[in-house]
Amino acid sequence: MQRHCKLASFISLKFFGFFLFNLFAAYSMAQTTHTPKQATWVAKDFKFHTGEVLSEVKLGYTTLGEPTGIPVLILHGTAGTGTGMLNPAFGGQLFGPGQALDANKYFIILPDAIGMGASSKPSDGLRTKFPQYNYDDMVAGQYRLVTEGLGLKHLHLVLGNSMGGMQTWLWGIKHPTFMDALVPMASLPAAMSGRNWMTRRLIIDSIRNDPAWQNGNYTQQPPSLQVASVFFQISTSGGNMGLQKLAPTRELADQLLNDRLKAVSKADANDNLYQWDSSRDYDPSRDLEKIQARVLVINAADDERNPPEFGVIEAALKRIPNSQQLLIAASPDTSGHGTTGQAKWWNKQLGAFLQTVPVQKN
Repeated sequence: MQRHCKLASFISLKFFGFFLFNLFAAYSMAQTTHTPKQATWVAKDFKFHTGEVLSEVKLGYTTLGEPTGIPVLILHGTAGTGTGMLNPAFGGQLFGPGQALDANKYFIILPDAIGMGASSKPSDGLRTKFPQYNYDDMVAGQYRLVTEGLGLKHLHLVLGNSMGGMQTWLWGIKHPTFMDALVPMASLPAAMSGRNWMTRRLIIDSIRNDPAWQNGNYTQQPPSLQVASVFFQISTSGGNMGLQKLAPTRELADQLLNDRLKAVSKADANDNLYQWDSSRDYDPSRDLEKIQARVLVINAADDERNPPEFGVIEAALKRIPNSQQLLIAASPDTSGHGTTGQAKWWNKQLGAFLQTVPVQKN
């Protein structure tokens, strides 16, 4: 009888916890007051930087808020999606009532970059015959989506994280009068080099040299994809103190590594290879003087891919009027390159910055 009572109590607690979780989720959704809307726009006769032309390129995107709101563009990182930016740590700290990018005030546009999400990519069918796109092509697709697909003539803000941060620099150079403000995060306005490029090459070469890849014509995902991806994330994200906090002993380090290696992944090897390789010729450093928008750079002191000790940002800001940097101090609670993916570290500074930026009407 006692055993049955304990079981009943356990089940009751379990369902009570489930109830609270759903109640909290419903409350959180209610706080946003807006439901995300997903759509796909097709760009006709899309010309890549290689000269190749695809008659149709799908560009997936998500929006939050009303089209009559102040338009802002939010750009995701490598292998991410626009919808992924709605997660609690990022969008949950930005898009709610009274927050820096309140969806009741702003029209938030979250595109899927070419090669990712619902946008056209190698795994749609072309595999390795898909054009070898780069960041310039991604920005070109985003620009066509915003102007042709959504009919906008101006953006108030372009904000991007990691790969999205690098593309934010390119937006400011390629379309200098199209936005009022730029917020590039977890990025440098400099060419790929050092650890950042070498670790990307390790992913690319690991896939290409895997016999199971079969020159891109595999029927099952090559095992190298998972191993290389986990290696990259551990070596270039998490922060020294952050990872030590998560894995202070060999046993916990083994457990963390095993969990990541065993994690279920829906990634596609060709898509992944293209995504990392697309950064190969990124280098906005020559054209920083073209930027006219106000700029707030947000980086983390423990970012493994973009070490602040290089002095790249300080030198760049001297060339850009109305620019400033927020450097988030390292701690056991930050996550290296992943720190800026948590808006709690910078949402208040973003709000204060936007208060100084006049809004230009569309």
